[in-house]
Amino acid sequence: MVKAANSRGTTPASPDCVRVLVVGGGYVGMYTALRLQRKLKAQLKRGEAEIVVITPEPYMTYQPFLPEAAAGNISPRHVVVPLRRVLDHCRIIIGEVGSIDHAKRTATFTTLATEEEGTGPVGISYDELVLAPGSISRTLPIPGLAEYAIGFKTVEEAIGLRNHVLEQMDIASSTRDPAIRDAALTFVFVGGGYAGVEALGELEDMARYAARYYHNIKAEDMKWILVEASGRILPEVGEEMGKYTVRELRRRNIDVRLETRLDSCEDRVAVLSDGARFPTRTVVWTAGVKPHPVLAASDLPLNERGRLKCTAQLSVDGAPHAWAAGDAAAVPDVTADEPGKECAPNAQHAVRQAKVLGDNIVATLREQPLQEYRHKYVGSVASLGLHKGVAHVYGRKLKGYCAWFMHRVYHLSRVPTVNRKSRVLAEWTLSGLFKREIVSLGSLEHPRAEFELAAGGERPKESS
Repeated sequence: MVKAANSRGTTPASPDCVRVLVVGGGYVGMYTALRLQRKLKAQLKRGEAEIVVITPEPYMTYQPFLPEAAAGNISPRHVVVPLRRVLDHCRIIIGEVGSIDHAKRTATFTTLATEEEGTGPVGISYDELVLAPGSISRTLPIPGLAEYAIGFKTVEEAIGLRNHVLEQMDIASSTRDPAIRDAALTFVFVGGGYAGVEALGELEDMARYAARYYHNIKAEDMKWILVEASGRILPEVGEEMGKYTVRELRRRNIDVRLETRLDSCEDRVAVLSDGARFPTRTVVWTAGVKPHPVLAASDLPLNERGRLKCTAQLSVDGAPHAWAAGDAAAVPDVTADEPGKECAPNAQHAVRQAKVLGDNIVATLREQPLQEYRHKYVGSVASLGLHKGVAHVYGRKLKGYCAWFMHRVYHLSRVPTVNRKSRVLAEWTLSGLFKREIVSLGSLEHPRAEFELAAGGERPKESS
């Protein structure tokens, strides 16, 4: 067993204890740790094994539910799974891994207390490493993007966007300036993948419903614009269903602009590559993701896209005792007809890869043969708002209510734990019986604002 890199840091495991370090608490991190927790139950009890999970957040976010959380169909706390409850036999550390030296089998990380301690990053040693840090938003050097755009990868961003949209409707309803009203009711979404299309579809549906409660706002007053650099949207559901989605969105008066890019959003004006200019207070950026920076801060082999080179057994190629899956890993697709093809970095593969990854780590510890990851991609489902959707599953193409229903059934079956399944199902049932909630709780983002104002401070300025 390699000793810890920093004597003041995390206590090293005993020589007889095998430590598995899991970096990241998302799909792959949580499901792999859960698999190991079950498979190594006896060893964990005897102190012969230890599973350490280092993650920035104490929960796993089920990202396919973010659009519904933004629309208010699901409570935000039911979109996340608390890691300490699910991984009750693992050691959970809330922190960020900054670097990995796999040659020495050590990693350094910072925690919420690191800055106050003032003693620098903590070192931790490991026997087996699982790299599952996920991905981050891929941004471009577009003027104004960092200052005004909103992302859509976390539950905080989803709820913040919901509050923001409703707040813009409040601004539009109360202002007497036509320019301010027009900008407040213009919503620009950049990126025609799952995140962008589903977020736009759900939020437009919510805002259309909310408009009936405003005396001076109609659904037709709002402008919803989807900007996509390629010539199609939702490529995962196939070309035919992608074209149907464009027609469906345009039928709802959503301006879909293909082969168009966002050139600037400075001064709250979205400037597109086709020459169009839209004064707007809302730019949502969902134009792709890129590998987490911790991958580049390691001595592990990366491909040209910055992802870890992996084998079909989900081990890092040429790096024994290092494993990866999901967004961080370039895993060969052994079921593909063409050579060299890799598994898509999506949730469908990530959850299944985590199962094989966990089993292979256990097999390695027990000196047993490893298995290859093989799963034929069965298709995709996407929601376009309440009772609207598209799907391409097992070669069958569905749209409208049937696709929307399949979307809900599929993701309900995939969300972790019976507790979460029951809560989500209960919320869906209640939302079908009662009216939508259209309240903005934007003040939650500044919980001390009122107290600071009362104490003589200033009210925080709107940032988006």
